[in-house]
Amino acid sequence: MLAENKQIAIVGGGPAGLTLARLLQQKGMQVKVYERDADRYFRQQGATLDLHYGSGLKALRAAGLMAEFKKHYRAGAERVTITDNNAVAHYTESHNAPLEDLDSEHSRPEIDRGPLRDLLINSLNEDTIIWNSKFAALEKNGEGWNLLFENGTTAYADLVIAADGANTKIRKYITAIDRIYSGTTIIEGNIYNAAVNAPGLWKMTNGGKIFAHWKSKAIVLSAKGEGSLSFYTMTKENEDWVNSPGINFSSKEEVLNWFKQRFSDWSADWHEIFETDDSYFVHRPQYSFPTGQSWEPLPNLTMLGDAAHQTPPSGDGVNQAMLDAVELYEALCIENFGTVEEAIASFEKSMLKRSSEVTVEALQLVDGMLSENNLQFMLDFFNELR
Repeated sequence: MLAENKQIAIVGGGPAGLTLARLLQQKGMQVKVYERDADRYFRQQGATLDLHYGSGLKALRAAGLMAEFKKHYRAGAERVTITDNNAVAHYTESHNAPLEDLDSEHSRPEIDRGPLRDLLINSLNEDTIIWNSKFAALEKNGEGWNLLFENGTTAYADLVIAADGANTKIRKYITAIDRIYSGTTIIEGNIYNAAVNAPGLWKMTNGGKIFAHWKSKAIVLSAKGEGSLSFYTMTKENEDWVNSPGINFSSKEEVLNWFKQRFSDWSADWHEIFETDDSYFVHRPQYSFPTGQSWEPLPNLTMLGDAAHQTPPSGDGVNQAMLDAVELYEALCIENFGTVEEAIASFEKSMLKRSSEVTVEALQLVDGMLSENNLQFMLDFFNELR
């Protein structure tokens, strides 16, 4: 195998990086994952994820983790309710039987990010993950790289794989192609103990998801297994506002005042999102990379997931990233390439073609979700899925 006897460094311990590490270790590869978090419990994980049969679930099948996944996925969390600005439901799956058949190509089971990360971490050899390793720089060292971290430590690798997400610091070593602001911005957060701190919204969500749409604005709510409620608002904002929103996002009062102005035609039902102290807010402008992007492959450095092909929120991001992990693993360990560079070149060509198509679809979906008649758009979208 091409990667045999090579030290492989994966920078980033998200779903894609951890999946790739698991796949490579199944073939006996020497892998280290360098993760910026101090430990596995350091950071609150975000919203639930729906994994798709041909991508996210395909990766778990290849990694031998479907039995473990079935213990932790949240049957029923896939059920969607679509409301208007006044929290009136126009479509609901709340009475549907919970999803149980994970072998159907149409199944999209939900799992919280924390349990998904945990099952991937637990599948790795002990000491695979080097915590508190915030990447700083790469330096060439012979045929490989020295990795430099902000804590002053260094490591050598023959092959480096960037899985460090949308704010990647490694991408610049591969290409100068930059992200493009999509025109959409999100304010994301999490309400802890939601049954107490946001009882109306918790009841409305009913263990599943809420998609609320009205005249070019949207709110998405997702119930999580430990009793919290993740949320994000979606609006179209110009880049000047994104760069200088004039809001202290650590102040619930300032965020609520923004919401009351920006969502002035929405009912007070939604104010629960902003009224508790037991929550947080993060501003996330949405970016994507140009479709049709390409670069010259390198013999010892590549990337996957959001580092390579970030898209606006369409439910496909984590799935495409985990599929990247499968395809890179196959190129390095299964297919018969003569060199690592040939394997990387083949992987990147396929990944970039696929991700370009997904980016176009994601941009079209988000444009519809934030159109003037977005409520009807979403109703039509879900009725077509039936």
